[in-house]
Amino acid sequence: MKFLKSLLKWVVIVFALLIAVLYITDTDYLLKAVRTIYFKGYTTAYLEDYKEFDNQVIANGKPQPWPNHAEYNSVKETETLQKINEENGSIAYVIIKNDSIWFENYYDGFNENSKANSFSMAKSYVSALLGKALMQGHIKSLDQPVGDFLPAFKEGLAAKLTIGDLSSMASGTDWEEAYYSPLSITTRAYFDDDLDKVINGLKVVKEPGQSYTYSSGDTQMLAMVIERATGKKLYDYLTESFWKPLGSENETLWQVDSKEHDMVKAYCCIASNAKDFARLGKLYKDHGKWQGEQILDSAFVAKSIKPRFEDSPEYGYGFWLKNMGDKEFFMMRGHLGQYVIVEPTDNVIIVRLGHSKGPGDAIATFTPDITTYIEEAYKMLETN
Repeated sequence: MKFLKSLLKWVVIVFALLIAVLYITDTDYLLKAVRTIYFKGYTTAYLEDYKEFDNQVIANGKPQPWPNHAEYNSVKETETLQKINEENGSIAYVIIKNDSIWFENYYDGFNENSKANSFSMAKSYVSALLGKALMQGHIKSLDQPVGDFLPAFKEGLAAKLTIGDLSSMASGTDWEEAYYSPLSITTRAYFDDDLDKVINGLKVVKEPGQSYTYSSGDTQMLAMVIERATGKKLYDYLTESFWKPLGSENETLWQVDSKEHDMVKAYCCIASNAKDFARLGKLYKDHGKWQGEQILDSAFVAKSIKPRFEDSPEYGYGFWLKNMGDKEFFMMRGHLGQYVIVEPTDNVIIVRLGHSKGPGDAIATFTPDITTYIEEAYKMLETN
């Protein structure tokens, strides 16, 4: 018994010292990571982790349900699609043709109204909010310096950093995108309770505006700029600019760093459903117009879904770009395989949400699953 008491005492001491070291080294965000992710058996963020964090509600207005197509669910999934949906843990797969639900299916206990983390699909919403801020005159142009809004970026190379550089991910900062390392700045940003502090600590180490490097930090900085430019919290700005006007059927949630600091995790973490996520894809497909109203400037939309840099044809301003044969797709894309994929000429939108994207690099390339989700959707469409 004496040995057990002694052992327990030393365990408590070591645990207390470990916590003290985390606070001293400013890595105490790892405590939240352990509590919310690692102790639950995950090695990275997961679909329903929003329940473990502070959130702000994005209210819906008058719902505008998608109509069902005349051929609604008349075609079954292909064998290949069934296989990949099972292997990668899809929770939703939806095909929208001519602005009508042509096919939809849900899996693993999820349904059409179930919330799931969007992950980096949220970046497309932030870029759209930039377009709205430009349209309303809160921001002068894509060439306006970030330093006009964030004093930490007024000197040296940082003084050359523009708002357009943030949306096209060409900031030149020292942000390093790494999802599975507990000590990466990406992990810190996900669990830290003060995102302003994290972002203002970044350094511009390369000439901004010269090349594309995928960086969640750029989107987070862009969100901070938009909030300062508009004087509105980003979740309120999303509510009034898009969520209500686009007729979303469900309210949604946007994770914030903490109740105290109340900064959205802008690079990720809008929790919603497949058919409401698809609405932003439709808005961009229709050149910023929704039911006859110009919600977003058409010139900004056109610019957003074209590459900024010749050497990086896969990215525009907040949207991924992929050509397959004679078809040109733009897409919202998130960690673990969250996609809203749009082909404007064919008037097709494909939405897939799920637990995994399967094998492949989640950051630098288009993973093989994307091609499969597109090809199988077209095979289904061609059967009718």
